[in-house]
Amino acid sequence: MMYTITLQDPPSDTPERARSDAEHRFQRTLERALGGPENVIAAYRAWQTAEETSEAEMSDEDMAMAKKWFAAASRARNDGLRDLGETEAWFEVRLAK
Repeated sequence: MMYTITLQDPPSDTPERARSDAEHRFQRTLERALGGPENVIAAYRAWQTAEETSEAEMSDEDMAMAKKWFAAASRARNDGLRDLGETEAWFEVRLAK
């Protein structure tokens, strides 16, 4: 795995299986939307750059990838959390070093 997904701040009574299933759904949705693990990493890096850089300083390709990340991550969050009900939980993405 070139990156990890971790569900953060789920409800305290969330079973480990539900947490694992949510992380898997989030990852699967990201990879389908972006075209595989390598593209997930590229889009995530572009999004990180966009968060720290002005749009004028970014290439058109990186800006497009950042926008793809934003859309895919939003969809993946909805898919990942669908069985957990109302929650403030979120997914952390960590790239392998």
